[in-house]
Formats: sequence, C-alpha cells, structure tokens
Amino acid sequence: MTIELPRVAMLGVGSMSGAVLQGLLASGVAPDTVVVTTRSESSATAHRASGLDATATETDPDANRAGVRGAGLVVLGVKPFGIVDLLDEVAGDLAPDAVVVSVAVGVTTETMQAHVPEGVRVVRALPNTPIGVGLGVTGISAGSSADTDATALAAHVFAVSGEVIEVPESQLDALSAVSGSGPAYVFLLVEQWQQAAEALGFTHEQARTMVQGTVRGAVELLARSGSEPADLRRAVTSPKGTTERAVTVLQEADLTGTLERAARAAITRAEELSRL
Repeated sequence: MTIELPRVAMLGVGSMSGAVLQGLLASGVAPDTVVVTTRSESSATAHRASGLDATATETDPDANRAGVRGAGLVVLGVKPFGIVDLLDEVAGDLAPDAVVVSVAVGVTTETMQAHVPEGVRVVRALPNTPIGVGLGVTGISAGSSADTDATALAAHVFAVSGEVIEVPESQLDALSAVSGSGPAYVFLLVEQWQQAAEALGFTHEQARTMVQGTVRGAVELLARSGSEPADLRRAVTSPKGTTERAVTVLQEADLTGTLERAARAAITRAEELSRL
C-alpha cells in the first residue's frame, strides 16, 4: 500500500529520531516537507545545511509550537521524562486530527492522550538504531485514539527503513528489550569475541576482520537461506569435531537464560520509567 506522508514535524531530534529522519530522507521524502526542532543551534544549523527547516529551542522558545502548526504527523524524539512537558507545550497548536508518534521508552499512550486534545491520534513506536542504515526493527502500538489510518501512517514512517511489528502495548516493553536493546547485545558479543581473538595472538585488525566478517557473513547466510538458525548451526557442527566442542562450552554458559534475564532487566527498567 502506498502512503503519502503529510507534513511532518520532528521535535527534539536526537540520535534515535535522527536515524528515523535519515531513513525518511533516504526513502525519497522531500526535505521541504519536514520541520525539525533541536535543542542546540549548532544541531539545527547542520540540519538546515541538508535542506531541512530546522529551529533550535535554545534560540527560539517558540520552535516546537511553530513546528507542529500544519503538521499532520508529529514525531516526538525527546527523552521519556520530557514527553509530557513537550505535549503540554504544543497541545494548543496541534492540528485537530494530527497523528502523534513517540519513540520514548516507558511513556504510555494513555499518558500521552491525557495531554493532547480530543481527536489527536496517538501511537507509540520503539525502533532500534539499525533503522539508520535501512535495517531497523520497530515495534508500534496504537493508543485507543488511533484509528487504522493513523496506525498505518505511523508504521509507514518506520517501514521505509526496515521491518515493523505491530503489537499490543502490553508487549511493547518486551519487544524493546529484544530488538530495541538488541543491537547493544550484538555489539557486546562482537567486542568480547574480538578480545578473545586477540588473546589467541591475533592483532586488533586481524581480530576485527575475522569476527566482524564472520558475523556479517553468518547473518547474511541466515537471511538468504530461509533456514532456522538451529539447522544452520547443526550443519556446521560436525559430530565430535572442533566446532561441537566449542558450541558445548557456549551452551553450558546458558546463553538463553542469560539473554532472558537481560531482557527482563530491560523490561523492569521500562516499567520504572513509566512511573516517573
């Protein structure tokens, strides 16, 4: 389904919402249809150099209110603790049927809806950082005010840069603990795997080439094959061979249990943030 984006306002563009912005621009969205606000003038200047209408709140206190005027889609990129104050700030300037999308962890659609006028449709989205290279995974959940059109519009913003999974809001924190925090798990694995390679006598550059090349190749093989990871693992693990011995050590480390505990810790923190 082809969806034409309305005028878009992106408020408080930081690292995550900046990645979403880059994905939109890379998909062909015209820069002159996007309004951006940032905290610092230096950041706004950089965005203006890309052809965007960008204003900094440190130099223009009215930047956020002006940004949402006439926007059909408003993306909130501020930290969780700033969402309510931002909504209170711009509520009077939102279009009556605007779609407001937050990418903040822990702030529920119920909370957001309490701070916008009736008729404004609210959606939560939790993308991960690979969205900046067109390979993101984003979970979205519609608030009770959001109709099918609003949900489809929000999904389109992220689908141009990766995969989108629509889930009930009760599952959104768990999704974020898997895919949202997931890149950090992968980076940690690569970091420590490289350290292990260096401990075996390889240089940093050699370790980097071996580990990152292996991860890239294995993930691409998994994607292209359509096979289950367990099937590919068994295919490369010869009985009584060296890989079998290494895999046994990893299995004894209870990777499944460790990853589940990590995800549950992230979920707990999201729940704490929702109560702040």
